[in-house]
Amino acid sequence: MRLMLSGKATCNSHGQDSSYFLGWEEYEKNPYDQTRNPQGIIQMGLAENQLSFDLLESWLSENQDIAGFKRNGKSIFRELALFQDYHGLPEFKKALVQFMEEIRGNKVSFDPNKIVLTAGATSANETLIFCLAEKGDAILIPTPYYPGFDRDLKWRTGAEIVPIHCTSSNGFKITARALERAYQEAQNRNLKVKGVLVTNPSNPLGTTMTQAELDLLMDFIIEKQIHLVSDEIYSGTVFSSPNYTSIMEVLSKYEKAEVWDRVHVVYSLSKDLGLPGFRVGAIYSNNDSIVAAATKMSSFGLVSSQTQYFLSALLSDKKFTKNYISENKKRLKKRHASLVSGLQNAGISCLESNAGLFSWVDMRHLLKSNTFKAEMELWEKIVYDVKLNISPGLSCHCSEPGWFRVCFANMTEETLEIAIQRIKAFVESVSRGHDKAIGGKKCLNINLRKKFSKWVFRLSFHDREAGER
Repeated sequence: MRLMLSGKATCNSHGQDSSYFLGWEEYEKNPYDQTRNPQGIIQMGLAENQLSFDLLESWLSENQDIAGFKRNGKSIFRELALFQDYHGLPEFKKALVQFMEEIRGNKVSFDPNKIVLTAGATSANETLIFCLAEKGDAILIPTPYYPGFDRDLKWRTGAEIVPIHCTSSNGFKITARALERAYQEAQNRNLKVKGVLVTNPSNPLGTTMTQAELDLLMDFIIEKQIHLVSDEIYSGTVFSSPNYTSIMEVLSKYEKAEVWDRVHVVYSLSKDLGLPGFRVGAIYSNNDSIVAAATKMSSFGLVSSQTQYFLSALLSDKKFTKNYISENKKRLKKRHASLVSGLQNAGISCLESNAGLFSWVDMRHLLKSNTFKAEMELWEKIVYDVKLNISPGLSCHCSEPGWFRVCFANMTEETLEIAIQRIKAFVESVSRGHDKAIGGKKCLNINLRKKFSKWVFRLSFHDREAGER
C-alpha cells in the first residue's frame, strides 16, 4: 500500500515525532479534569488565550443578530452561503487592518489592498514561503523558535531552515555574528538564503525585539539582498514594557528604498483575540507580485464568508476593541506574574519577558548533566510523573539544554495553582534524591522512546554547525 502513495505522503519530514507533538499525544490520552480526572496531565504546551473569552461572549450576547447572520434585522444567510471571492470581504479586510493598527498603537498604517487572508497563521507562513523559496533554498530563523515551523515552512515547500543560534548570555537576542554564521552555514550546505523569519513578540521567549535587533535585521537583509518575514501574531499580547515595535514601523523609514517590497508581515486572530478555531490569518506585503501570488494560493485555505462577516462586525466595534485590548493585557500580565512567582517559590527562574501566552523557563539546575539527553530525561519525568505537558527547549531548537516553554493562558487560575504545586513537589523531591516517587508508576512506551531517539538524533545533527558534528 505504501508504494501507492506519493513521496510527500510517505516522507518523515512533517516533524510529528517532535517532543512538542508527542507531549500533546500523551496529554490527549490522559487529560486533566478537575472532577473527572484530577490526576491527569495538565496541558501547559498549548499557547491559547482563554483569559478574556468572557468579553467575547458578552459582546456576542449583545449582538445576536450578527451571530444569526442578519443585517438590519434581515437574514443574509443566502448571501454568505453562496460562492465567495477569494480576495475576501472588503469590510472585513478593512476592519482587520484597523485592528492591526490599533494593536500597534496606531504608529503604522496598513492598506487593505495589500493583505491576503488565509486559514490561520500556519497557512499564511507556508503560503509566504511558497512565494519566496523552494527546494535548495533556505530561510534563517533565530533560536529558539516555534516547533511547528519545521512543519509549516519545510514539509511541503521543500525549503530548509537554518538556525540563527542565539544564547542565554544576552537573553537570546540576535547578534550580527550569529546572523553571519547562519548565512555561512547555509552556503556551506549549498543552500541559497532567501530570507530571515522572526517572531516578534517571540514564541517561545515571550519577549519583544529591541530597536537594535530590528535595525540589525534591516541592515542584514539589505546587505544580503534577501527577504524578511516578521510573524507578529502575538503583537496584541504585550503586557508590559518595553513597548512593542512592529517591523512595519521600522520599514516606514525605507519607503522609497529597494528593500520596501522585501519585508512581509504574518498576522492572525488566534492569539490576540483568542480565536484559533476561527482559522483567520493574514499576509501583509508591499510586494504586488507576492500579494497576487499569495491571493491565488489562498484558494486552498480560505476564511469562510460567515466568519468574515461576524468578525468584521466585532472588530468594527471600536468601543469593544479598545476595552478588549486593554483588559486582555491586564489579565495576561497578572497571570504571567502568577506563573513566574509560583515557579520562583519552587526554586525555578524564568527569562524576563513582557509578552505572549507563555514563559521561557530555566530548569538547567535540574539536569543530571549539561546535555540534551538529560533534558529529554527531565522532560519525560515532568510529563509522565509530574503530569505536566510542557515543551522542551530541544523541540524549539534551543542551543542550550535545560530550557522549557510553559504556557499559562489556556487554563483556570485554580488549574495553574495545581500545576505549580506539582512542579514544586517535584523540585523538592529532586533535592532529596527521590524524584522517581513523584506521580506513581512510570509508563514510558518503547515505541515512544524509539521515536525520541530518532528525532533527537535528526534534530541534533541538522542543527549543529558543521564544525560541531
